[in-house]
Amino acid sequence: MSAFSLEGKVAIITGGGRGIGATIARIFAEAGAAVALTARTASQVESIAKEIRAAGGRALPIEADLYDNTQLPGVIDKTVAEFGGIDVLVNNAGAGGSPLFVDTRVEHMQRAYQLMVLAPFELARLAAPSMLQRPGASIINMTSVGAFRHTRGNLAHHTAKGAMAHFTRLLAADLGPKIRVNAIAPAAVETPGLREVFESRAPGMREKIIEKTRLRRMGTPEDIAYAALYLASPAASWITGTILDINGGTVDELFQNAPDL
Repeated sequence: MSAFSLEGKVAIITGGGRGIGATIARIFAEAGAAVALTARTASQVESIAKEIRAAGGRALPIEADLYDNTQLPGVIDKTVAEFGGIDVLVNNAGAGGSPLFVDTRVEHMQRAYQLMVLAPFELARLAAPSMLQRPGASIINMTSVGAFRHTRGNLAHHTAKGAMAHFTRLLAADLGPKIRVNAIAPAAVETPGLREVFESRAPGMREKIIEKTRLRRMGTPEDIAYAALYLASPAASWITGTILDINGGTVDELFQNAPDL
């Protein structure tokens, strides 16, 4: 369907070497976009880019450390040099986990904000001159349901994600009407990284999450990637400043008082 086509578009996806970011890159490429993928590990983005090219798509792997602001102009410059401009910026890169408050230090807060607020801000600022010349341009930020929950042991991460959610709304105000800005707030998505956590540190957690999810399954990277495709496409041309909750449905019952149908 043409309303969901990204034909002729150029997208940057940070954290594109694995998990959700890699899946967004694949699906955007299938929809016709040329994709630039960033990650700190060059081999990861090179592998995904090779896969996309083998399927007939266009992909540019970019090794970049988003903790280092001096590397961010290169992400924009390389993308423009290779593909001629930027239509979509997906600020997907993130890192989970935070110490408990008593063990949290200002350095933890700074790293969380750098990756999930400051680097997205700087990439948006650097990409904006090109995006303002491209009709239908959009920015998609990856926040989290944690931005709106109050769980122990997540102070640095969830505070940064909360800031990213409000950053999304404020950026939409500043960049409208020419650039749309939205965010996706996923709940638990079964990525390789989360599976490693389940296997090594949280046995039984997967089953507990499923029990507290209305659709009785974990999210998949594809669930998030197709939402990103929608927000990037002409189908979402009247949507900006929105946080899209993707969580499989929350369960509010304290205990199971009625069986599933």
